[in-house]
Amino acid sequence: MTNKRSQARALERQRAELEPVKQLAFEDVTAFGEELQKLDLDMAGKELDEGANADYQRALDEYETAKRTVDKMTAPEDVKKITTIVEDGRYAIACVEARVAGEPLPKRRPPCFFDPRHGLSVEDVAWAPPGGTTRDVPACALDAERVKVGAEPDTRKVMVGNERVPYWQGGPAYRPYAAGYFGAFSPMDWMFAGLMFSAFGGFDAFGEIGEGMGEAIGGIGEGIGDAFGGIGDGIGDFFDGFDF
Repeated sequence: MTNKRSQARALERQRAELEPVKQLAFEDVTAFGEELQKLDLDMAGKELDEGANADYQRALDEYETAKRTVDKMTAPEDVKKITTIVEDGRYAIACVEARVAGEPLPKRRPPCFFDPRHGLSVEDVAWAPPGGTTRDVPACALDAERVKVGAEPDTRKVMVGNERVPYWQGGPAYRPYAAGYFGAFSPMDWMFAGLMFSAFGGFDAFGEIGEGMGEAIGGIGEGIGDAFGGIGDGIGDFFDGFDF
């Protein structure tokens, strides 16, 4: 009976966590679709070469896949597949725009830290969370400028109880959301690899992640050493101060 009650509570908790995360995913996919519509208008009448056509088709395929995946979500961790797809699709859009403009293909950078819907980041800016220490985070052009002049960045927020908080303070249910967007980027290039959201919001110190790190970025392996090839304990210092 105890096991059955525990299982029932776990299922109830999972359902409660699923709805807001699914809504978040739906909003991100919708925003991605709007970007494709804008691209379609911008490309009207322009001749696309083979590379641009391939990137365009890739972006369209990723959008359709993301829509289907949202509909099939049954657990919060399913959102990782969606944000991984959307991140790749947005990069494909950036490649189309670069090819048509006759520019080099853009560097594959992580999305804007403050709101991944802003698209590819353009630079890293020094920023500190409330009560935390300053560190560099990837930002889009507008958020980078806001941070530089001391203004608040346009942060993606989620509902936690009756309060709207930054998505990185949303709790463990939002961990896969970030992992899909950021998990593929090398920690040598970007500090955010191995992102973990603590049960009370904010980031766990890197040195305390342990084996849970593998789960956060899709089961890459046990412990930080397996996940990132033994990069070193020094990375842990970067995450100090993200515990709110």
